[in-house]
Amino acid sequence: MEVTVHEAKTHFSRLLRRVEAGETIVIRRGTHRVAILSPAPVVTEQRMIWGDLAGSLPDDFDAPLADFADYS
Repeated sequence: MEVTVHEAKTHFSRLLRRVEAGETIVIRRGTHRVAILSPAPVVTEQRMIWGDLAGSLPDDFDAPLADFADYS
């Protein structure tokens, strides 16, 4: 579907509903295409794998080990 800038301004909410339904809309000024309204990509929830480890290490995880006392 193609609309003029004036039509897009006047009927923006209606055009957004069509875009939400999957339609792509071209906006033109005179005979020149100036913009395209298209559905945004679907964003899936992504796990933060490094954040999953938060709180799982003991506070002294980097303390010297007793087994290595002879080597220091």
